[in-house]
Amino acid sequence: MTTPKNNNKPWTPTDNAKLRTEAKGNTPTRVIGLHMGRTPSAVQSHAADIGVSLKPTNQSPYGTSKK
Repeated sequence: MTTPKNNNKPWTPTDNAKLRTEAKGNTPTRVIGLHMGRTPSAVQSHAADIGVSLKPTNQSPYGTSKK
């Protein structure tokens, strides 16, 4: 596996804004990582640090689906 282009580089305010926008659009973590040149684990970790939820908002919680 190749090293992402932004590996070990600090997150900029622009990166934070892009992360917030993509998370709001329910973009999967792996895809966000590809768009930003970072690993999925780096995206998850930084999102937690700045208080951004990566949980999908368009799905019903488990156990609440109609049968």
